[in-house]
Amino acid sequence: MHETGQIDPIKFEVIRNALVEATEEMAIALRRSAYSTNIKTRADFSCALFDSQLRTIAQAFTQPVHLGSFAVHVPRAIQTYGPENLGPGDAILSNNPYLGGVHLNDITLISPVYHEDQLFGYLANLAHHVDVGGGAPASIGAFREVFQEGITIPPVKLVEAGRMVQDVFDLVLAQIRSKHETAGDFRAQVAANNTGARRMNALLDRMGSETVASYTEELIAYTRRRAQAEVSKLPKGVFTAESFLDNDGFTDEPVHLAVKVVIDSDGVCFDLTGCDLQRPAPVNATSSQTFAACAYVLKCLIDPDVPVNAGFYDFVRLVAPEGTVVNCEPPAPVVGGWETNQRISEMILKALSEAVPDAVPAGTKGMMCQVGFGGTDPRTGELYAFYETVAGGYGGRVANDGPDAVQSHGQNTENAPIEEIEINYPLRITRYELVEQSEGAGRHRGGLGLRRDYLFSDHEVSFTILADRDRWGPWG
Repeated sequence: MHETGQIDPIKFEVIRNALVEATEEMAIALRRSAYSTNIKTRADFSCALFDSQLRTIAQAFTQPVHLGSFAVHVPRAIQTYGPENLGPGDAILSNNPYLGGVHLNDITLISPVYHEDQLFGYLANLAHHVDVGGGAPASIGAFREVFQEGITIPPVKLVEAGRMVQDVFDLVLAQIRSKHETAGDFRAQVAANNTGARRMNALLDRMGSETVASYTEELIAYTRRRAQAEVSKLPKGVFTAESFLDNDGFTDEPVHLAVKVVIDSDGVCFDLTGCDLQRPAPVNATSSQTFAACAYVLKCLIDPDVPVNAGFYDFVRLVAPEGTVVNCEPPAPVVGGWETNQRISEMILKALSEAVPDAVPAGTKGMMCQVGFGGTDPRTGELYAFYETVAGGYGGRVANDGPDAVQSHGQNTENAPIEEIEINYPLRITRYELVEQSEGAGRHRGGLGLRRDYLFSDHEVSFTILADRDRWGPWG
């Protein structure tokens, strides 16, 4: 700031964009360093920057579902581990779903950013690892409790003073089938945070830590003003909707979801009172996954230029009763939490279709559609695991058809190419095509679905699909 206390608008934009670019460069480093198809090709990861008060100040443009959950998980992980226990060059791992985490495959690495021995903030990246152990390859399956799903990692130090803590690394890898890929992906996460730390130190050297900190405060305040102005444009009122998951994976009983969206001058409150109690089945979402769905929908309804940081997240208010499928408690399984997250997004949009009909699409595929498989690779004799999500149709919009074969809503991953899969894994893709006449009729049609056929000709494989919507299709 100038001595007068006025904000220099050019310096503000330089610092604002430099913070975002630090996270974007983290994302580039992670993607280019990763081993697994799921991270290096499908981009199933996210990166973010937090200040010393554990407020989100910048995010890379990757997975909205991760970014919303970051805002909950990272502060809780740091507070649990103790910021006083972290020094320069350290990093902690965490995937605890009941500490603000999500499903176990999504593992977060958090590193403090120090400049001239002073803590400025924290860098974090989350990557979906292809396997974290548990009862099925890729850790995707019909499990009754979280202990069957894989390794749960409380906040624990993986890097100390720039060096891997080998005992911790060995302990984590011992639980996992795809050790070679996973080890490489963890090192890519470390490289990403190191990249972010270098970029942040270069910015702090150039601008000064006090200047960057003061402009960060203004960035959060600016975002809050912008978000307030955008929320004030939304129709005030109470809007409701309900939805169902087909079943819970063990019984044919549908899983009931309900939402009441209250829009007022204080922001938007998403009240999910009335959702079913949690079940010993793969349908439970954590509070972070539910918060991510709400944040995603609100961001879709306001000016896309509004930054995403703590100033925005302050306007997302969530009521999610504990012990329900939208805020589960231990030992509930969480592997299917992203499926429920997608349905929550759909349900909220359905509720708001009354308030802002021109801004809301029809129903989409409304699920992640997770595919996990693995076995012993006959070419090497080693265990392997593979994970991906299969795309589907997006809902028709007020002025356009829905896009074909995309990952919907907060799920922003890419489709894995046939060539890469067949080179790296012992299988063939025999069909990969759009499903004709799967769009749904209307003035503007929905998007076409996708079909992918897998052929395993020379070995036994464990193959799991975690999906939904056999019973009820998307709403029009």
